[in-house]
Amino acid sequence: MKVILRQDIKGHGKKDDIVEVSDGYARNYLLPRNLAVQATADNLNSAKQVAKAKALRLAREKEDAQALAEKLRSCEAVIKARAGTTGKLFGAVTSQEISDAFKKQFDLDIDKKRIIQDEPIKQYGRYELKYKLGSEVTGTLYVVVTEE
Repeated sequence: MKVILRQDIKGHGKKDDIVEVSDGYARNYLLPRNLAVQATADNLNSAKQVAKAKALRLAREKEDAQALAEKLRSCEAVIKARAGTTGKLFGAVTSQEISDAFKKQFDLDIDKKRIIQDEPIKQYGRYELKYKLGSEVTGTLYVVVTEE
């Protein structure tokens, strides 16, 4: 029997997949628990429309992410920090400080959890950080740490 899954089912498929399962499994387990619906013509059409809308939404999100990546390329945030006589910072520049700097200087909302720092920023200088924009798009953040 062909069914359209409403939830991820381990070993069978992901949500909105059309899968072939045994009649007994469908009638006795999937359908009574509303984990799937029978693949009738109406249900198949609605599943196709949902898949089409999802594909359009993902394409739009990817396009927006690429536009933001282009905008980030031209922005360079300046962060002022205090350091000792050797030039080593007291503490480190955090993702939150970087996010706040982009918000204040360029009015861009940067999620601190998506900033990828290989190692903490502990000295003055210019740094290039990666930023996960989602939809397989990664942008580059430019940060300059200067003396306070």
